Amino acid sequence: MSDSVACIDYRDGKIFIAKRQNGGDMGGRWEFPGGKIDSGEDYQQAIKREMNEEFSVDVDVFEKIGFCQFEHKGKTCTVQAFKVHFAHDGIEKKFVLTEHTDYKWVFPSEIKKLNFVDSDLKLLPEVFKNLGIKEDDR
Repeated sequence: MSDSVACIDYRDGKIFIAKRQNGGDMGGRWEFPGGKIDSGEDYQQAIKREMNEEFSVDVDVFEKIGFCQFEHKGKTCTVQAFKVHFAHDGIEKKFVLTEHTDYKWVFPSEIKKLNFVDSDLKLLPEVFKNLGIKEDDR
């Protein structure tokens, strides 16, 4: 089984998303940033490591706000979404991208219009509910 985390920074009515590098199954698609949990790590350690590796940013980790399970190439995978807060928003001081080609802050209603990775789309209902995002804003 593969266990991963997705990081959700939601502020000023917008959610942070990132575009994966081209290549692989999900290349070139938008996602909630995150990654696999390494052996011996807890969720908080994995999130802090991943955000530092992918964006060179420190992050505060809060509660779990979503979960999904799916099959990928015959393997059971889980993704757990956590509410996070980046040390800065990446606008004035740009994030350093190592795993992505772009990032942006979007309104929740924009996500379904983008080419978003399937596993993160499965997280949306629970994430939106736990963030208090109303149906009209989805």
